[in-house]
Amino acid sequence: MDRRKFLNYVTLAGSSFALTSCIQGKNSNLPSEISPSASPVVVNEPLKVGFVYVGPVGDFGWTYAHDLGRRHMEANLQDKVKTTFVENVNEGADAEKVIHQLALDGNKLIFTTSFGYMNPTMKVAKDFPNIIFEHCTGYKRAVNVGTYLGRFEEPRYLTGMIAGKMTKSNVIGFIGAYPIPEVIRGISAFTQGVRLTNPLAKVKVLWVQTWYDPAKEREAAQALVNLSADILTQHTDSAAVVQLAEEKGIYAFGHNTDMSKFGEKAHLTSVVNKWGKFYTDKALTVMTNTWKSQDVWDGISEGMVDISPMNQVIPSDVQQLVNAKRDEFIQGTAHPFDGPIKDQKGVVRVPKGKVLNDKQQLAMDWYVEGIEGSIPKQKL
Repeated sequence: MDRRKFLNYVTLAGSSFALTSCIQGKNSNLPSEISPSASPVVVNEPLKVGFVYVGPVGDFGWTYAHDLGRRHMEANLQDKVKTTFVENVNEGADAEKVIHQLALDGNKLIFTTSFGYMNPTMKVAKDFPNIIFEHCTGYKRAVNVGTYLGRFEEPRYLTGMIAGKMTKSNVIGFIGAYPIPEVIRGISAFTQGVRLTNPLAKVKVLWVQTWYDPAKEREAAQALVNLSADILTQHTDSAAVVQLAEEKGIYAFGHNTDMSKFGEKAHLTSVVNKWGKFYTDKALTVMTNTWKSQDVWDGISEGMVDISPMNQVIPSDVQQLVNAKRDEFIQGTAHPFDGPIKDQKGVVRVPKGKVLNDKQQLAMDWYVEGIEGSIPKQKL
């Protein structure tokens, strides 16, 4: 799949790619979540760390969240790291070229932050066995390649609980990017939350086949409003959905970062990703030669995902209900996919007393009961 065009992509014979180098020390203007807090490790020279982004850092969504994580790492480690990022890198041939160039440029740790970068990351890693690679949302690993992912299904479930209580039409709209397990899992977890608080509500899904295209996202949101949806949510990267909800006088949830500023009245809460601690910790392990290939999949309890502050328009009893479920996720006494769970056809996929395990979640290609529509074939 091709998520974005790689803007500013320049290839010159015998020269490097034009990369954006972002080096910061202390900065009082940084958001509070990226303020310095860790003690830097003494090294002879800065650790060079490269990031590959699928979208623009100003998308206020997926890429913006990763860039906040990069800045958090810089604020913590200061002059012990030197970071470089390349934004708007598509998931085709450009990805391999950019990752390869980051390796040639001396980066000893490279984060590739989109699912479609998996195979290019593995290929480049094989050619550079002394460089560490961390790939986000993938499942392939090697001696020098680790993977990481947030348990987005936990905050998704919580937003679904809110949606079930706040809808009046009992129609909730969901804008999906690509029909891959990560997105299907999020839609299903959201619907599980909806059905907990409102079994009569239905979730309608429209697919836009892109991660970031504000115009397409807005068009899909409008189409869902036309289908009577009075609450919107998304697994796409821009704030267009929240903005449209604000215009229409309905509710919406943000995704990846707190999007409340784009819809003061419409925005109920956001599913937020927090990559800063993970990036800092991984850089420290490389500095101290303690890094090892792992599959990291962390949730609310580890601080990698959460929901942003809830809009006070949400009744206090609903907020209490959501916070109680959040506590259960943290304590490990509840799971977004606790059985019994049926699929759209009424077939029991998860028996009572069981949960959908990690392997099953990573391969999820079916909708839970309560979702209308079918899953299209993935466009590569």
